[in-house]
Amino acid sequence: MSAHDDDHGLSDAPVAVMDATCAVCSWGARMIHRLDHSGEVRICPIQTPLGRSLLVRHGLDPDDPESWLFLEGDRVWTDFDALIRVGQRSGGWGRVFALLRLIPKPLRDWLYRRLARNRYALFGRGDLCALPDPALRARLIG
Repeated sequence: MSAHDDDHGLSDAPVAVMDATCAVCSWGARMIHRLDHSGEVRICPIQTPLGRSLLVRHGLDPDDPESWLFLEGDRVWTDFDALIRVGQRSGGWGRVFALLRLIPKPLRDWLYRRLARNRYALFGRGDLCALPDPALRARLIG
């Protein structure tokens, strides 16, 4: 039994936990779906009981999320590091996210927090769960 099996049947599949009401997160979910040819990465909205549980478990506030998580096995990534890892894992054009490593980590983390705090004003709202692509909707868990 894996460490994640107690989370509503969650297996060891990689999971991206993100804000389902954020337009940029909805775009991110579409990019994960497009780039992850393995089909293994699952997407969990933070607004679900599982999403809230995962945020709390990893020290993030589910009522005021300013990060998103990427969980893979026992490894946890947040912020731009999560984007970099998803890109590495996906390969192809996803590797472009590795360019974020050129920004020193303290500055990269600060920049991510500023963008996350202002995501609705900068990018608007979206509805991840209303995405029409059935294959993408099949990746949603929670």
